[in-house]
Amino acid sequence: MSTRLTDLPLEPIETASRDELRALQLERLKWSLRHAYDNSPVYRRKFDEAGVHPDQVQTLADLARFPFTTKQDLRDNYPFGMFAVPQDRVARVHASSGTTGKPTVVGYTLKDIDTWATVMARSIRAAGARRCDKVHVSYGYGLFTGGLGAHYGVEKAGLTAIPFGGGQTERQVQLIMDFKPEIIMVTPSYMLAIADEFERQGIDPATTSLRVGIFGAEPWTPEMRLAIEKRMNISAVDIYGLSEVMGPGVANECAETKDGPTIWEDHFYPEIIDPDTGEVLPDGEFGELVFTSLTKEAMPVVRYRTRDLTRLLPGTARAAFRRMEKVTGRTDDMMIVRGVNVFPSQIEELILKRPELAPHYQCVLTREGPMDLLTVRVECAHGGEPATAQAAREALARDIKAYIGVSAGIEVLPTGGIERSVGKARRIVDQRPSR
Repeated sequence: MSTRLTDLPLEPIETASRDELRALQLERLKWSLRHAYDNSPVYRRKFDEAGVHPDQVQTLADLARFPFTTKQDLRDNYPFGMFAVPQDRVARVHASSGTTGKPTVVGYTLKDIDTWATVMARSIRAAGARRCDKVHVSYGYGLFTGGLGAHYGVEKAGLTAIPFGGGQTERQVQLIMDFKPEIIMVTPSYMLAIADEFERQGIDPATTSLRVGIFGAEPWTPEMRLAIEKRMNISAVDIYGLSEVMGPGVANECAETKDGPTIWEDHFYPEIIDPDTGEVLPDGEFGELVFTSLTKEAMPVVRYRTRDLTRLLPGTARAAFRRMEKVTGRTDDMMIVRGVNVFPSQIEELILKRPELAPHYQCVLTREGPMDLLTVRVECAHGGEPATAQAAREALARDIKAYIGVSAGIEVLPTGGIERSVGKARRIVDQRPSR
């Protein structure tokens, strides 16, 4: 194991052997499957239909007999149908944007929140936090899991939280200069926007107090890591999570190695499957990442299909815990624009509310510097002219910002301006340079 770059102590489980971890996983897996079966009508039905029962689990490999959970299950049981505890035990709900105008809802008991804070604190320590560090949190607060997840982890780690949230870039720069935080938690693209603002104000971003950046919520490349580290003079590490499984803190890179996020397997059991057949693939094989929660009370998830494509690798800085390779893509048509999940069907739903516009559209992704940009190309209604659709164009831009949470440019084209396809429509046009 490499020399640790933090003076904060590890949890005992982080130094356990692989055999000790697997024994704990099996014990917790049996509990989680039984909890889901006994307390969630959704999972009782799914297990019964698949002909499986928690009592049949004798090894971790037996999990492969159980059915998958998908985002559609959460949509079909909106808002609270996936919960496995009474409402009076649900201490908090979070939500992420969905594809039908309704968010994907997740719930937490007080114990779940403490578990989440624990894995977030573990992630922050792994990233290289030190005693007395101040952490500037620039993830969004509210229903999005990023801000509060980071915030509770900072406090659990015994550090000082600066709960700024997103936006107000000039103010972010001012408080970084005034409060002198050592760590920042933010999307990598917005970190570069903050760096731009430093330079606009005549400040060299490499001279700030920041030492560590913990970046997530969107894909970013090794090249972007190097660019951020050089420009900001910090160590940049990757954090991974998704709200359906817990939020951020499911996995995090260790500062000693920075070789892919270490999965906190004592709480989240990973599998890699063939996305077409559902077959479980051995470690090292490339496929779709699947998670089963081992300790969640309010909303356990069993074999949740993340749609993220990656592979599982042996542990390094935390020898018992496997790592995941950086996510390189997804099996669905979701776009991630500046940390916001965007589905073409969300755009379509908003277009259909505007009679001046036709349901022929494309989502065009481009890049300006480090920032991804979304432009929606849409046709005016049959017989209309683009000039007469100006009000609809402005309204659509407002709706996308209000309901999806991302700014988009709108181009209204004449009838026939969007290419037609005999088969599946080409909804996403990715014009970003290859990475």
